[in-house]
Amino acid sequence: MKNAQQQLTRIALDLTQGISSQDRFERLLTVIKSVFGCDASALLAFKEQHFMPLAINGMFEEVLGRQFDLDAHPRLEAIARAGDIVRFPHDSDLPDPYDGLIPNHDEKLHVHACIGLPLMAEDTLIGALTIDGFNPNQFDAFSNEDLRTISALAAASLHNALLMEKLEKQSGQITRSPIKAASQHGGVTMIGQSEPMKTLNSQIQAVANTDLTVLITGETGVGKELVAASIHAQSLRSNKPLVYLNCAALPESVAESELFGHVKGAFTGAVSDRKGKFEMADNGTLFLDEIGELPLALQAKLLRVLQYGDLQRVGDDRNLTVNTRIIAATNKQLHEEVTAGQFRADLYHRLSVFPIQTPALRERGNDVVLLSGFFAERCISKLGVSNIRLSPQAISLIKSYAWPGNVRELEHTINRAAVVARAESNSPILELLPKHFDLNDKASYDQPSISDPATMATEAQADTDSIEAIFKTSLSDSGGLREATDQFQALVISQAYQQNNQNWAATARQLKLDTGNLHRLAKRLNLK
Repeated sequence: MKNAQQQLTRIALDLTQGISSQDRFERLLTVIKSVFGCDASALLAFKEQHFMPLAINGMFEEVLGRQFDLDAHPRLEAIARAGDIVRFPHDSDLPDPYDGLIPNHDEKLHVHACIGLPLMAEDTLIGALTIDGFNPNQFDAFSNEDLRTISALAAASLHNALLMEKLEKQSGQITRSPIKAASQHGGVTMIGQSEPMKTLNSQIQAVANTDLTVLITGETGVGKELVAASIHAQSLRSNKPLVYLNCAALPESVAESELFGHVKGAFTGAVSDRKGKFEMADNGTLFLDEIGELPLALQAKLLRVLQYGDLQRVGDDRNLTVNTRIIAATNKQLHEEVTAGQFRADLYHRLSVFPIQTPALRERGNDVVLLSGFFAERCISKLGVSNIRLSPQAISLIKSYAWPGNVRELEHTINRAAVVARAESNSPILELLPKHFDLNDKASYDQPSISDPATMATEAQADTDSIEAIFKTSLSDSGGLREATDQFQALVISQAYQQNNQNWAATARQLKLDTGNLHRLAKRLNLK
């Protein structure tokens, strides 16, 4: 034990060395495994009533993306409330949060040795160290004093790492190696350890404490709203409102009122004075999602508010002054919209003071595994099972898929797979297999670029062939002109929808249809 304490002491003193916090945490668990001969261990941070894994040993990688809520995991709740070493009886009835998540041990951990070490700093719980062994008597030789020494050293390492991160942020120094797989600020969680995510987090930290306008770009489903929430949560305005407005969902007739408010009698139905989103977000942040959908007439009025900070409610001649920070987001290339005359150049330059590109999921490497674990953990309570794990084959499938719908598509896919698996199994631990996933093989990593002329020509010919096939098949099957027309409309709408990044408002504009009529047509054609 003396030699082990010396090793842990060196790890606690590693703060003076040029190694990252993540390396330090992993070295700590390596020593824990050496000292205890345990089969699994985890170092977890505690925040807002849940534990987040910072480092793991002997578990599936997806565990790093999970968040363990105390109300769903009684063992972790017991550790959080104990204030001292917790030795769980080897035959404890309390479910283990790692059931099914340890390789080569698929069943529930009915009989095993388990110790929980709460990590304290200044009488405050900051994390926990969990140690598991398949031998029920594996840790009997270690006294509570030995364990308290290890707990104190691990707590010192975690506390110092958290303190260093805090000091770096306060000094404006940007860290490119966040200590958390799940970076959380003010309840906003961003999962990922990839280089694109480290760069994104660095950009968020750089701009959060300023009042600069931010333009968040990225494909549909990458999490632009989450980026906006993270910027607000880390800003000096975090104790003020973050107001959300989806510009694509605004009918042009009420858009001005939604933004700037109105006075009683300004128009039919204006029965009282009403604040707009700018006033609601005064001294806080206004998030304008899908800003590229804002009508041109309103863009000029928005520009004035950004320039001078004053606005007028609809039907009122008086000017109101607001102090509102703007964060905007779009899945469009706004510079191309400016060239096409669909977006004002002066507003574009005013919005893009600090542009942030949100990476697509296919660019984020192994983050897809962590996110899968995160979403699987969130499914557990909804489905009433003790745990959900992904098989190695399912992980391979997930990693090979291109995820055109990005994180949103992944979340929906995990949810659907879990429901399908639940319907097929009576086991309290669900294993998600490839058969539970309905993924389109055409959207793989080797998918040709749509901008390639040869590909475009091939796809155009394929479209023509599809149209001809629709009419021939429908008419030959006595489906008649109506069925053939419906299939043709469905094909055209589906293609336009994909070309416009799954945005219905943009699809309606391309097809020169009223948005409401397009929604009704899409429902009739079973496209929604």
